[in-house]
Amino acid sequence: MSPEASPLFARVEREIPKLARQMLDRFVVEIPLYSMLPREQLEGEISAIIVHNLRLFFNYLRSDRALTDADLVDVRGSAARRAEERVPLDAVLAAYHLGGRLGWQALVDAAEPDEQELLTVVAGRVLEFVQQVTGAVASAYLEERQSIYGEERDALRAVASALLAGEPADKLASRVGLAVASSYVVLEVSIGEHPDEQELGVGGAVAARRKLRRVQGRLERWAGQPVVGLLEPAGGPILLATTADDSDKVVGGMAELVAELTDAAGAPVSAGVAVATTIADVVGAARQAGDVLALASGLGRGSGAYTLGDVLLEYQLSRPSDALPALGALLEPLERNPDLVLTLETYLAHDLDRRGTAAALHVHPNTLDYRLRRVVELTGIDPATTRGLQLVGAALAARRLRAERPS
Repeated sequence: MSPEASPLFARVEREIPKLARQMLDRFVVEIPLYSMLPREQLEGEISAIIVHNLRLFFNYLRSDRALTDADLVDVRGSAARRAEERVPLDAVLAAYHLGGRLGWQALVDAAEPDEQELLTVVAGRVLEFVQQVTGAVASAYLEERQSIYGEERDALRAVASALLAGEPADKLASRVGLAVASSYVVLEVSIGEHPDEQELGVGGAVAARRKLRRVQGRLERWAGQPVVGLLEPAGGPILLATTADDSDKVVGGMAELVAELTDAAGAPVSAGVAVATTIADVVGAARQAGDVLALASGLGRGSGAYTLGDVLLEYQLSRPSDALPALGALLEPLERNPDLVLTLETYLAHDLDRRGTAAALHVHPNTLDYRLRRVVELTGIDPATTRGLQLVGAALAARRLRAERPS
């Protein structure tokens, strides 16, 4: 018996309305997402596409050709709408696979004894139908999502650019369903290179984009919503929506967030952090976050989140001042003996612990004492006194800042 002339298909086709109802009921029971869709949508558009697909299914079984683009217009359109509605792709594909299985079962249940051989012939066509339809569904869905993602990404970047420039952003934010927050925690992020980015040509560029997608995905999961920012593979500014009352709590979670982003990037991540308590403060907070990050990096701090309090002295010393060059010059007499500068830096880093400093320098404590005496002789500054310690700390910071500045 040839599929084209089989009365089996005609008998089952007459039951399409009933079969469509059964499929819809099974979708609601077996695919959790469908149980959350509005009844109006289930009874309307979803039911209509099920009927359409069943008719397409039987027409395909009778034919000996593949589905054409014209055959799949409605299928692709339905998949695009599901993408626009943010229905997960796995739920959409599950519905098509379940529909194919139920359509096959309807044929099996309706087959007469003399039609069993036909079922064997048709089984392959059923699998081919499901394969072609789900391929079209996935393609249309992903094309729509990519289009939506591109528009959302551009809109979010436009919002970030406006806020960082001190310009109104409410209309731009409304395009992606966001409201401009009353306050923001502003981050200036630096993302190191993943090892794969060192490949020449296309491979390195692809690795950089993949790294960025991982970081953005982790960031949005952490925030629970799209995040406004201008991230690139090497980093950039991020604005985390908050309120004036909750900003301290958000700042307190930044170390954990940066650790998560480091894990996602597969490379070191550092961030300068500042708070904009009002929209008008965003520009200043972004500037401060950038300065904090630059200082932390220049001071050799590792991956992590840094606030103004972490670089307070260096931040103040980096502001324009006639005193800064003079502070840096206090230790110029030590230039001929770099060991003395290193000794001072290590001594302060170990909180004036003689034994710890000597061990870190791999010298005897008596050698350390000699070096500290030479510092006093050459500079007139004694780090064993309160004022001397303050001057040494400020002078070392001034030297580091001067070394970081281009000549």
